[in-house]
Amino acid sequence: MNTFGVGWLVRTQYVLTRKTLVAALCAVIGSTVVPAFAQQAQTPTADAAATTQGTPQGTAPPAKPEKVVQMKGLSVVANRYDATNMRMDSVNTVEVLSANDLQHTAVHNVAEALGLMSGVNVTTTGTGYFGGIDGAARGEGMFASVRGLPSEYNVNLINGSNVAQGMPYSRSVQLSLLPPSGLQTIVLNKTSMADMDGDAIGGTIDFRTPSAFDFKKDFSGSVTASGRSESRARDYGGSGLGGGLAGELQGKFGADKQFGVYVSGYYDYRNIANSEIGAAESASNDGSWAFLHATADGDNAPGYDPARNLVSTGTNVGIASGFERRYGGNISLDWNVDPTLKAYAKMTYAYALTEQNTTYTQLLPSNVTYVPTATPGVYAPNIGRIANRFWFETNPERADLATVQFGADKVAGGWTISPNVFWSIGRNDRPNHVEIDGREDKYSQDNFAYGGSSLLRYGGGGFPYPQLTPGLIGSVNNIGGMWANDYGEVTDIRSGQKRGGAKLDLRYDFDGGPVSSVKFGVKYSDSSREFTNRDWSTGGINDGVTTLDDLGIFKGYYSSIFPDKYHWRTPDVSRAAVAALIDQHVLPSDLDTCSSLDFNNYNCDTMRGTEAVTAAYAMATINQGPLEIIPGVRFEHTSIHNTFWTTPTDADGNELPGYFDNNRTVYNEPLGSLFINYRPNGNVVYRAAIWQSYTRPAFVQLGGGSQINTSEGVTTITRGNPNLSPIKSTNVDLAAEWTTDRGGYASFSGFYKKLRDYIYDSGGGQANPDTVGEGTVLTKTPTNGGDGKVYGLEMTWRQKFQDLPAPWDGLGFSVNATRQNSKVDLGREGFDNERLQAAPERMANAELFYEKNGFSLNLSYHYTGSYLSTYDFLNQGSPWDDLWIRPIRRVDLHAGYLLPNGIQLDLQVSNLTKQYSYWSHIGRNSLANSDIVDAGMTTLLTVKYSF
Repeated sequence: MNTFGVGWLVRTQYVLTRKTLVAALCAVIGSTVVPAFAQQAQTPTADAAATTQGTPQGTAPPAKPEKVVQMKGLSVVANRYDATNMRMDSVNTVEVLSANDLQHTAVHNVAEALGLMSGVNVTTTGTGYFGGIDGAARGEGMFASVRGLPSEYNVNLINGSNVAQGMPYSRSVQLSLLPPSGLQTIVLNKTSMADMDGDAIGGTIDFRTPSAFDFKKDFSGSVTASGRSESRARDYGGSGLGGGLAGELQGKFGADKQFGVYVSGYYDYRNIANSEIGAAESASNDGSWAFLHATADGDNAPGYDPARNLVSTGTNVGIASGFERRYGGNISLDWNVDPTLKAYAKMTYAYALTEQNTTYTQLLPSNVTYVPTATPGVYAPNIGRIANRFWFETNPERADLATVQFGADKVAGGWTISPNVFWSIGRNDRPNHVEIDGREDKYSQDNFAYGGSSLLRYGGGGFPYPQLTPGLIGSVNNIGGMWANDYGEVTDIRSGQKRGGAKLDLRYDFDGGPVSSVKFGVKYSDSSREFTNRDWSTGGINDGVTTLDDLGIFKGYYSSIFPDKYHWRTPDVSRAAVAALIDQHVLPSDLDTCSSLDFNNYNCDTMRGTEAVTAAYAMATINQGPLEIIPGVRFEHTSIHNTFWTTPTDADGNELPGYFDNNRTVYNEPLGSLFINYRPNGNVVYRAAIWQSYTRPAFVQLGGGSQINTSEGVTTITRGNPNLSPIKSTNVDLAAEWTTDRGGYASFSGFYKKLRDYIYDSGGGQANPDTVGEGTVLTKTPTNGGDGKVYGLEMTWRQKFQDLPAPWDGLGFSVNATRQNSKVDLGREGFDNERLQAAPERMANAELFYEKNGFSLNLSYHYTGSYLSTYDFLNQGSPWDDLWIRPIRRVDLHAGYLLPNGIQLDLQVSNLTKQYSYWSHIGRNSLANSDIVDAGMTTLLTVKYSF
């Protein structure tokens, strides 16, 4: 596709000279199509040298302008050289992924694409039913941490407009909704200026789609077909196949080609069957852990590091199978009304339906005692027996994200007036989550005597192997003969947000003097969200006859539960059969969400909320020769109303009918900023910036459901805390960027963030729960933590060896690396020196590439160091049991060829060496209790025809 970046966007700053821009536009599309915006230096182009995707790579980037002018637009860029120009010319620190970057990477979605940037950690887990091994078992990246801050500390935009946050327990946006094929450019703003939303301590991520005016031709389009193969599903005997279809069409029409229409759409699907082992999950949910050196009561023996003293007394082993279906598209309508006025409308939609079915063999400890060892006063655990159980659960998801915006840019003299209205809706539902289980020990506790201190032994790299007795081996191979425990459980969770608003940006450009421009504006956004969770559990089966086989829920067997590791077989469960079984037996009285009264059960996990944000800002651009100074100030007023269910009890502890209650939170945040750029010549820029930002607490922390319990004359109220402070940050950024006319680019930056009133991600639970009050009424609420900091260094270097003799002049490499440190006080005793969640100390990407004569080859290596995922995972009141993620290493391969007839062939292989996609463990220095996901290798072949 021959793309040419002439984007008209709303907010991100971009700079080019009037002379360079007008010359480029006239050279490529003719002076008759160039609007007066170009004469006013207000419309950016991503391709000042008329570079297109079809142009041979390696052309030296155009010389930088001698004088820069702050631009008022967003840009869609075609290739990494355009992206470099955009980075250099931007007035703040940004990173850019171009259309070619997205096409030449072997990733599942845009979340994983973000991991190619320095300072970005892509996580496969989130909160709630996206957390832990359940989320990781899907085998794809979901969320992005920027510069050590969790994903809910980011602002996410599509074409410059805010997107809805549909997650149930956090402000994160599930980025795995969006495939790389649905977008054209991703811009990560690592620093925030006054005209950008202030609630971005991490970064502002802008996903951009093209318009018709981003293309050179008056009419063009493309059709893409793809085929996919998942190696782990094939290991289980399945096809592991998937595929997709995408298309786009654009045209410019009218007497002066003043109208532009761009339409795109996509559909793709993947089938998965990934391996899981869940010793950490079993430890947290079933208590399957112990201290190897213990006291007689099982506590940690004096003198031993508790984290290094752990053993696993049980584990889960299973298969996560299912599918993912995604579809969506984009529409852009543009109208150059006259040389001074442009109007536009942009619409995007993304939908994902996921079916994830987990089949677990559970090996759980029972009758654990502690026996003396040779060391006086030190005891060791002894597992009396192992209970073999079977558990099947689903983790379905129906998610979508839609955005609509209308806007215009009007030039009147020195003024540029940019109104914009926007609307978005996002949903993350978990409909018809079903569970069913069976128990070998339902009627007898005498089976499967064990003995020994641990169920697991450990092989190379610390991989755990269950040690099974002959009786256990026979049992795990005969799951169908287990006693059925009940007819199943079903849960329905709905979570979503609607968000809309309007903004007006005004800018005045001066013809002379040190102040080149002033800019100010206002913005109002309003949102509403709703969350419900309802659960029904059927009655138990206690006839002493019915087995799992009798329920008719199995459709076959997997010959190996974990190929190449564990060789016992396990059933292939029909989700539809389990759902039908529940439907046959569930009763209205089986509703048991979180209370005993039906009235309370229906409403106790229901929360609604509204949030209105009013903002105003002012900023100026001052030019003193090569020095550019941009001071700014922003003020944001937030009003939040939450409605939640309150469940009371009487003096005897009996539950009473509940009622809806509400609370209100108001924030007023003044935010200052100062950006300084020094450009001594066209090939280098030095940056310094200081700015303030903040993040509002998650809704569940502000307005979580309320429980009122009265016991012995003391009433304890447990609920959300509307008085929580926002997390605030003072940020400093220093950076330098260089380009050469020999195909080279380098950048180096350092950053520091000082945090106050920290709140960590605790999922649906309270963060820092604290009980306050006196006398007979006590209140238990979440609270803010203390101070924190994160600081680090980032480096990027890319070089194409264009001066080598042919054919070696297509060779090149790129590398980026991040080194960061973090420290935060959670506000809990003993947790005053913790790492930030999802903040590895080291990250790196390295790529060797070849681009010449339509052929491209990319071999890349990705590394993410270990990082902390969950605080106090075992609820021991101390940091030693934090959950950590082991370092991730991945090798990807891409090969592509563009034929002269417009057909592009691409082969992408993700995780070429089949490394484990997820490995978490309890305690930073112990692998005794680990959760592991093996998702194998993904191969994607695409054929694209452009016309």
